Amino acid sequence: MIYLEMTPMQMDALREVGNIGAGNAATALSQLLNKKIDMTVPAVNIVPFDDVFSDEGTERVVIGIIVRVLGDTPGNILFVLERETAFQIIELLTGEQAEQITDMGNSVLCEIGNIIATSYMNAIAKFTGLAITPSVPAVSYDMLGAILSTSFIEAGQFDDQVLDLETRFLQNNKSEEISGHFYYIPMPGSLEKILSTLGVN
Repeated sequence: MIYLEMTPMQMDALREVGNIGAGNAATALSQLLNKKIDMTVPAVNIVPFDDVFSDEGTERVVIGIIVRVLGDTPGNILFVLERETAFQIIELLTGEQAEQITDMGNSVLCEIGNIIATSYMNAIAKFTGLAITPSVPAVSYDMLGAILSTSFIEAGQFDDQVLDLETRFLQNNKSEEISGHFYYIPMPGSLEKILSTLGVN
């Protein structure tokens, strides 16, 4: 599929898929942290691959939790947290205060990635009837551009244009903000399967 040739109906269908998946994930995150977590309307991003490295903010170091999507619509799910947010969540769930990510902190982040990714995928699977399962999560501490580009390449997306579904999670309480960016990066062929099940291929 040539992403730039997608129709408005196809884009709307993908947004709706992202909305259903992210809504489930936001609920799971709220329950896990015992805090009200809101989400932005999912965006379907189609960008030149080179922009993944050059966009504003891609040089900042972040913590990424990567989960591979297996089954009918393979790809990658990526949950990106600012360093301070990741440590805040670790402290919230374990009471641990640390300057570096410990084994316990790593386990907590992996479990968060697993819960969020599974919630997202279960919602999409129920909506589309497709069989989708998550892999074991992995935590990466690197520049945002490097984490994103690796996720695109591992998902088989390294053409001129790449596509992802992006949602931002955020907590309303500004004095204690918890926020993160969530990306679903499908492999080539996965989008066609999703759109086909929705009747908009």
